[in-house]
Amino acid sequence: MELRIAPVTVLLLAGALALSACAKKQEEPAVPLIAPTELAAIDTPPPAYPPEAECDGNGGTTVLRVTVERDGVPARVAQVQSSGNAALDKAALEAVQTWKFRAATRNGNPVSHTINVPVTFPPVLEKPTRCFAQGAG
Repeated sequence: MELRIAPVTVLLLAGALALSACAKKQEEPAVPLIAPTELAAIDTPPPAYPPEAECDGNGGTTVLRVTVERDGVPARVAQVQSSGNAALDKAALEAVQTWKFRAATRNGNPVSHTINVPVTFPPVLEKPTRCFAQGAG
């Protein structure tokens, strides 16, 4: 007795095997995906208010462009926008250079990232007593 299989059946079996192989490949990713994380501030103490600006009642916002490296340390800090007061701008720049961050990640690896950081000095509403010392502002 001879077993005969119709050509249509052979095609159907071949197609089913091919689809089965494709389905298995889609279920098993070659490399596990790791969600990226964003840059996060860890230690960002506010800058010291410059005494001359404080006594003059000056305030304002300095905007800095900060490039944070993979180790979470600012590598480059540049002024993008002035507060209108050179002492406030300098204080903001010096403070941000000491800040610490948790680096952004891509595929589980830390990457450098550049952000704009506004540093605001609210106008002083009540001058410190040292501002009224003889010869002071």
